[in-house]
Amino acid sequence: MLGAFAAPLVWGAGSFDGANAIQVAGAALTALGILLGLAGLATLGRALTPFPRPLARARLRQTGVYGLVRHPIYGGVILASIGWSMSWLSVPGLAFCVVTVFFFDRKSRFEESLLREQYAQYVTYAARVRKLVPWIY
Repeated sequence: MLGAFAAPLVWGAGSFDGANAIQVAGAALTALGILLGLAGLATLGRALTPFPRPLARARLRQTGVYGLVRHPIYGGVILASIGWSMSWLSVPGLAFCVVTVFFFDRKSRFEESLLREQYAQYVTYAARVRKLVPWIY
């Protein structure tokens, strides 16, 4: 993940041009990703844990940002890193983003197996809500 954010600074445009549509779209996508991730953090509150297994006392969140995407924190990092690379016109940065997507896809797959064990309604929830990026994936 660090590579996705550092590579554009090293192998990017070197400056931001507000007249460049790709850079402006990238900045907007970065902001959207940050907001998505922060909304996920805020919604989890005390249920947030650095470990993949959900806390025993936690309840399954299905509303708010979790009604749009099952893993908003991961999705936020993905969107922000893609936007960051676009903002700096960095193709190497986008390559690191691909690695980030694969990492979070694999990590979320493992976490979802644990969520299915803990919450009977997770299968139904997963069938109706996208995994990492709202309306897309």
